[in-house]
Amino acid sequence: MPGETDLATLLTSMTPVKHEGEYVFCTVQIPMAQCIAFNPIGLFQEAEGLTLILPRPSADAHRLPYGTIFSMITLSVHSSLDAVGFLAAVTQALAREGISVNPVSAYYHDHLFVSAAKADAVLDCLHVLAQSGQ
Repeated sequence: MPGETDLATLLTSMTPVKHEGEYVFCTVQIPMAQCIAFNPIGLFQEAEGLTLILPRPSADAHRLPYGTIFSMITLSVHSSLDAVGFLAAVTQALAREGISVNPVSAYYHDHLFVSAAKADAVLDCLHVLAQSGQ
């Protein structure tokens, strides 16, 4: 099933949903297969190491170091991986509010990792963006 590509439709149809819990980014120098025990919700192999996106309790349980504590917000609209401008519009709106964001695109949805302390402000900003459609 293909996702939506029309920018106006994506913006007005997105329903941002904040997930329960806290998330962190960690990096490890171990084989990817061994990381399954950490219950990652995302991972990416970089030249410097394997980046893991983990629920904070998992990182704590495995004594993995991390910095910022994030909330995860899913933009609940089935966006196409070929959509143009959707994340640009979202990140620009957040940048105007002085909010940094780490977006992750998956097959069905885009997910935003934002400072847990600013999650409510992010939701407010995204609701305004969805209402305006631009």
